[in-house]
Amino acid sequence: MEGLTWGELVGVPYMLVDQQIVAEQESDAWYVEASLVDHSLFTVLYDRHAAALYRYAHGRVGADVVDDVVSETFLVAFRRRHRYDVSRPDARPWLFGILTEEISHYRRRERAHYRAIARCGPVDVAPDLAEQAVAGAAAYALRVPLARAMADLPARDRDVLLLIAWGGLSYEETAQAIGIPVGTVRSRLSRARRKVSSALGGDDPTRAVEETM
Repeated sequence: MEGLTWGELVGVPYMLVDQQIVAEQESDAWYVEASLVDHSLFTVLYDRHAAALYRYAHGRVGADVVDDVVSETFLVAFRRRHRYDVSRPDARPWLFGILTEEISHYRRRERAHYRAIARCGPVDVAPDLAEQAVAGAAAYALRVPLARAMADLPARDRDVLLLIAWGGLSYEETAQAIGIPVGTVRSRLSRARRKVSSALGGDDPTRAVEETM
């Protein structure tokens, strides 16, 4: 299967996932295990999780390589499916863990992506959109220093921070995703938040997700 793209691997069966008669009633783990017999069933995981992985990867490595990163994530997941712990019904942490591995191959590009954002100046807003822009003005004002702070974070701290803040994973899911203890997740997250908050003059726009957990 080496050299295959995700689309080539799953092929037509992805378009035929009418097995959704029971799809929504079954766990991810059920589909991972069932895909050992029927490869096409693995596409259900793509249906359920690809959009979230795309959004997350796009924010980290940009539009140029996001397709490649997410495609490779699902290829790797497919190849490793026989090692999946079927006692875990939700495959999202597993997929985000593989995605994090793939993003690690693009560390330079990721830092360049943040630095490019940091160089962007304010854009003009059309008068008829001015009212809509007010709500996002505060967040936009933080965009440049936040991008700089992200570029300066050590990769392992950035992974933890963004899996929680952008990926929406819990501490436990983050620990599962990257194979570290929950205590290490907490310490890395705390260190990353301190650096981001310091860079932003006390603000921390990445904290909102954590506070809703």
